[in-house]
Amino acid sequence: MSDAHILIVPLFSDLGNLGLALRREVFVHEQHVPPEEEFDAYDLTATHLVAIDDGNVVGCLRIVFLDEHVKFGRVVVAASARGKGIASRMMRFAMDHAAARGETRFYLTAQTDKLALYEKLGFVAFGEQFQDGGMPHLAMKTY
Repeated sequence: MSDAHILIVPLFSDLGNLGLALRREVFVHEQHVPPEEEFDAYDLTATHLVAIDDGNVVGCLRIVFLDEHVKFGRVVVAASARGKGIASRMMRFAMDHAAARGETRFYLTAQTDKLALYEKLGFVAFGEQFQDGGMPHLAMKTY
């Protein structure tokens, strides 16, 4: 288990930029998601979180507050920090942050090999499998 610190950061702050660089590294370079699919208009209005471990940004995600639900996405952990529970800690922090604002309806789309992570957090898959960024995904919700 990591003792990473989770912080809410402005998108274009130094830490926010490091989070964007990590997303680019993992999604675009490692997983071959087209850059035009990885970065979108939601980035400008989302709440962004980073995980800092040993002085380095090792994880990030974004929270998009929509009328119908809160959408969590772009969850990423650096290769060197995987397996330490950082994604789960970031998601719990994000869910607590949204709940503190009175939100109760949570939604995300998950790469199918990551379903267990989100199921442990109370998400349930629904609907048909679809491709996003060239990888199979399923929609998941907590309500």
